[in-house]
Amino acid sequence: MTTTLGFLLLAMPGGSEWILILLVVVLLFGGKKIPELMRGLGKGIREFNDAKDGVKREIEEGLNEKPKEVK
Repeated sequence: MTTTLGFLLLAMPGGSEWILILLVVVLLFGGKKIPELMRGLGKGIREFNDAKDGVKREIEEGLNEKPKEVK
């Protein structure tokens, strides 16, 4: 149990690691490409959430349907 907790603590980046990650992203993509990258990421997240909500709605509608009587 403590091994798993220790691994999670080591796997999560802290404050200085986030700064280093952001610096590397700026160096790789440049300041002009970052807004495009974030817009694309936002669109992807929005589409994923819309699809997830659609599937959830379809499942709920399927559960609420009354079964058809067979004659």
